[in-house]
Amino acid sequence: MREGREAVTLRAIARNLGMTAPALYRYFPSREELLHRLVEEICSDLAEVITARARAADTGEEMGAVLTVCRTFRGWALAHPTEFELVFASQQAVTDAPTDGPTSRDQFGSIFLRVIAGLPDFEDEELTHADDEAFPEPMRDELVAYRREMVASLGELGVETTEEQLTLSAVYLILRWWSRLYGHVALEVFQRFPFTVSNAELLFESLLAELVAEASSGGACQARAR
Repeated sequence: MREGREAVTLRAIARNLGMTAPALYRYFPSREELLHRLVEEICSDLAEVITARARAADTGEEMGAVLTVCRTFRGWALAHPTEFELVFASQQAVTDAPTDGPTSRDQFGSIFLRVIAGLPDFEDEELTHADDEAFPEPMRDELVAYRREMVASLGELGVETTEEQLTLSAVYLILRWWSRLYGHVALEVFQRFPFTVSNAELLFESLLAELVAEASSGGACQARAR
């Protein structure tokens, strides 16, 4: 993966494996299928790494496992920018994938759902923050639909939860975490900060501190009320 997505061809891979392209076609009928399998493999390996570190996280730190997930993801992305681009920054990676829920449509969400499923005591966590009825109607409808997909996807991963346990406020908070975490990491990986950042890690830790404070204070409601 040193040369990016466009360099991934069946012929080139077959040459590296000492095979002919027709022989490789017996395993992968198309370049798109090959890329999809590659993305799935990267996601599985990353989820395993993140889950292992989250399980060993410092329990004395507030939301220690969650912060470990975020820090591990950032560290992996900086160490593997080509893989990050292939999986998380390519529109083709999304359009090539099936569209039957967040675990397949959204590779970024997929990683974190897998990690959540691997954490101990997830089903005992209290994922409530505020009154679900406070959301504006269009946003509420979208959150309801996404919550349904998340509950189904978690069930497929062996985590049994209900829509009542996974409140709309929790879904909203999760989406805010994902979007802000992804935004920072993508800007850092691709060096697209709109200003000079001499210490990106310090900026990242500041972001995490804000997210923890928001989660701890029921900030989901405060954020949408602004």
